[in-house]
Amino acid sequence: MSMKIKKRRRSRRFRGSHTHGRGFKKKARGSGHRGGVGMAGTGKRGDQRKSMILKNTIEEKYFGKRQTRLWFGKPKFKELNLSRISEGLKGLVSKGLAKEHNGVYELNIKNYKVIGELSAPVKLKIHAGAASEGAAASVKKHGGEIVFPEKKEEKKEIKKMDVKAKK
Repeated sequence: MSMKIKKRRRSRRFRGSHTHGRGFKKKARGSGHRGGVGMAGTGKRGDQRKSMILKNTIEEKYFGKRQTRLWFGKPKFKELNLSRISEGLKGLVSKGLAKEHNGVYELNIKNYKVIGELSAPVKLKIHAGAASEGAAASVKKHGGEIVFPEKKEEKKEIKKMDVKAKK
């Protein structure tokens, strides 16, 4: 049975040495000679630190290409469930966020996307930024509607006609 021998640390080995095993004396005064901290420099061509990677990580997960999901910013609208709206209608009316006219509750949530289905049979007129197909069908089924903001038409630049074409 072989015993594992403890490796002597560099601070003990190079006492009395002019450069402490770092080559040129001025080279390693700061931390510029080290090349980074932790896992830095351990990529595809990081042969000097390959043993650290092979020992401490699973090689298959660390090296090579993997599919990544690209995300180009936040979603446009926050989502709001219809069942939560229908359950909290009395609170919304008391806070002034919803209004009631002849049994129809009118709610203005332009910065939200309406999702889900109604849990209670309530007539709703919702001004929302967006809505799922299921949510729109559920509101329509109970006699309500979802109104979306009007899209502003893009101003088309009028092309200048050549002076020669007019003549």
